[in-house]
Amino acid sequence: MADQQNHDETDPKGESKFSDKRRIDPETGEVRGSAGGEKAEAEEASADSAGPAASPEDRPGTPDATDEELVELLAEAERDLVAEYRDRAARAEAELKNFRTRVERDRQANREAVIAEVIRSLLPVIDDLDRAEKHGDLTEGTPLALIAQKLRGGFDRHGMHRVGELGEVFDPKLHEAIVQIPSADVEVNTIADVIEPGYALGDRLIRAAKVAVHTPQQ
Repeated sequence: MADQQNHDETDPKGESKFSDKRRIDPETGEVRGSAGGEKAEAEEASADSAGPAASPEDRPGTPDATDEELVELLAEAERDLVAEYRDRAARAEAELKNFRTRVERDRQANREAVIAEVIRSLLPVIDDLDRAEKHGDLTEGTPLALIAQKLRGGFDRHGMHRVGELGEVFDPKLHEAIVQIPSADVEVNTIADVIEPGYALGDRLIRAAKVAVHTPQQ
């Protein structure tokens, strides 16, 4: 048995060499070699048979971008960025314009509110001048007539006008009905007399007119 597992080898010089290829060592009784070594040898043999690893450039399906494609991609990204910043700038400009409009509108409203409050505080003086004029105390050229003229002129420059005239259609938003008188001569509520005139500054009502109203007779 031992003779079958031993082989004689002859070297190129003609000398005989003895090679013991038995897996079990006759002196120690252990198996020669190891599973790990055999596995490593098998993996190495497999790698050698597979050939060298393919580089990323040689792998199938890997895109190879050219310089022209890269330039086009960069140009497209730049165009998108420019368009985005232009859009942001347009929105910022629109918001600024709206802000300025709101500020100007609020400023104008505050100005009118202040003027309206000043006029409201002076309305009793206007009422007294109207009564004096009805009694003939505001004759032309007198100091009181000059004062009334300047005061009314100042109010007119700010856009103040009277509300409530004889014969106007009654408007509850502008007029306050003190007396209601049925009449066959009217088909809608109509101002019959102005007891106390009202005043408005532009579209802002400062004081409603107190009036007597003719109502349609049933």
